[in-house]
Amino acid sequence: MKKIILFLCIGAVLKVEAQTSTFSVSDSLFAIGRYKMALLTLDKMEASFLSNVKKANIYEAIDNFKKASEYYELALTFKEDYSTKLKLAKNYRSLKQSKKAIVIYEEILEKDSLNLVLKYKLGKLYIINKKPEKAIPCFKYLIENDKTNANYSYYLALSYALNGKRDPINSLLDTYKKDSLHLKAIARLATSFNKLNDVDSMHLFTGKGLAINKNHIELNKLKVNQLYKDKNYKEAIPLLLNLDTIDRKDTYSTSMLGRMYFKLDSLDKAKKYFNKLYAMDRENFKAKTFLGHIAMIEEDYTTATFNYMMATYIGKEKRDEEYFGLGNVFLKKAQPKQALKAYEEAFKENRRNYKVLYQWAKLSDDYYKDKKIAYKLYIKYIETFYEKDLVIDAFVKRRIKDIKKEYFIKGETLK
Repeated sequence: MKKIILFLCIGAVLKVEAQTSTFSVSDSLFAIGRYKMALLTLDKMEASFLSNVKKANIYEAIDNFKKASEYYELALTFKEDYSTKLKLAKNYRSLKQSKKAIVIYEEILEKDSLNLVLKYKLGKLYIINKKPEKAIPCFKYLIENDKTNANYSYYLALSYALNGKRDPINSLLDTYKKDSLHLKAIARLATSFNKLNDVDSMHLFTGKGLAINKNHIELNKLKVNQLYKDKNYKEAIPLLLNLDTIDRKDTYSTSMLGRMYFKLDSLDKAKKYFNKLYAMDRENFKAKTFLGHIAMIEEDYTTATFNYMMATYIGKEKRDEEYFGLGNVFLKKAQPKQALKAYEEAFKENRRNYKVLYQWAKLSDDYYKDKKIAYKLYIKYIETFYEKDLVIDAFVKRRIKDIKKEYFIKGETLK
């Protein structure tokens, strides 16, 4: 009996030594980049926790996360292991299988709730999976345990924004207080204040962000848009030229350069950028709209007609500006009937465009002998847009009065 036990012990020792020797060989091969040979060496062994982990490590090193995950999963069938679970979760994240990673993190945190690093990773995965109801308490817990960490406040802000029930600005401001160089928080603050029409605060954080990174695309766009609203066209041009060098495929800088030069009456430069814009994006109908505007200014009505028509054909959004431009061209070409049709189409596209309704009404007044057509449109204008433009209001009210008087004399009362 003693001999049998002795033989078994010797056999076990020899088996362990053989495995250890094989692991050493595979490790040495992997260390010098012979990963295929290392895998072949491991394949000759009897499967175990360690052999599967080593295979998984090799596949992870060459970014084959699917194979790595498979072998980490196999390793965990042999025994529970904290480090291996974390590696498996990491590979799931690399495979964009964050829901599987969440299960692992939640399981670990049930046993180790003080693991703040894991809690932080879990919170971010909740945001990725659009689970703000879980992310919010997660980041609140992290903030309670470390009030100095700016990222916790930042991701709490993202959680609130995702939840849609509370303004994230307070958490973003808290992030900024903890870290005045937190560019992501600064950029979101600038964007949030812009949405709230708080121009001063937007300016403040846009300036702070651009001081950190002058090439930040979204902050530059915010500044350019505000400069355009403020009619500071010259100041915006250097920013746009810089943006154009950062991302040449983005049409924003090309479009805005065209608009800036158009506003500055530099029509040749504006034309250059709008032609470039259309070449970059054949669906950008606004390029054709502005080329139509330029042709109108240059009194090239044939080109203006072509560009406006192209814009109405290409455009998928509201095209009231395009039909209105087309109507103005027809008016210049002494084609009032076509102009009236264009104005009517423009108003169908956007019933909030008071200039279109006014022009349609006025041309109807000039063109038709039956003034009832214009009268109805004038009434509609007063009902919808009264006090929008005092000069137009005065004209429309006068015409309504005159038309009513004219028909009253004929023995007809207009309502």
